[in-house]
Amino acid sequence: MENMILNRSFNYSKKVLDSYFYLRDKGHFRLADQFVGAGTSIGANIEEAQAAHSKLDLISKLTIANKEARESRYLIRLFDRKELLSSFPEKEFLTKEIDEIILILNSIIKKSRESLKNQRKN
Repeated sequence: MENMILNRSFNYSKKVLDSYFYLRDKGHFRLADQFVGAGTSIGANIEEAQAAHSKLDLISKLTIANKEARESRYLIRLFDRKELLSSFPEKEFLTKEIDEIILILNSIIKKSRESLKNQRKN
């Protein structure tokens, strides 16, 4: 069975790597490092969540992924300058995709919390 959030976060990470090299080529090493760290951490945490040993562990890993996604979104907005990513060919993809990833993660986390709450009631 295909895991949509896992696949989308992996594809997003590949574009983050492309932007990392783009930023480094322009001499923005610190910003590139910060973005690649946050952007690739999303998928890594989602991958870890696949092996969660409990619902609480799953929620924890996805919450971390969500925080990293929000940091990525912040950096993308910050990078919308001619010196940074405004002319990067995949900037629009990064902008739209991170918004979608955050929405999906929010939904999964909310449903998982509700499921955990219902389990505890029974």
